[in-house]
Amino acid sequence: MPQYMTVHRAPGLLKEQWAENAPSVHAAQHARFVQAYVNLGAGFIFTIYEADTQDKLIEQFEELGLPYDEIHEIQFSQSAAELEQMLRKMGKLSGAGKAD
Repeated sequence: MPQYMTVHRAPGLLKEQWAENAPSVHAAQHARFVQAYVNLGAGFIFTIYEADTQDKLIEQFEELGLPYDEIHEIQFSQSAAELEQMLRKMGKLSGAGKAD
């Protein structure tokens, strides 16, 4: 299933308000919440969702009343371990884990 990264700006958002929205986000029908990265002080929220299409994700946000600023489909993701493995295969990383 495609994954999407979303950017939301919510100045003044409180942790309690975030928690109030959690049940409806969790129970959503058109998109599955995967992860959130939140900076309450800056009012910046970055989320990862899975959905059949971007339109389905937008439909979900509209049903939940969640404003968004940007939505981008994720083409690939890479963990730190996967990055190191790739660098080793390329001969760009020594056994100590430092880039050559």
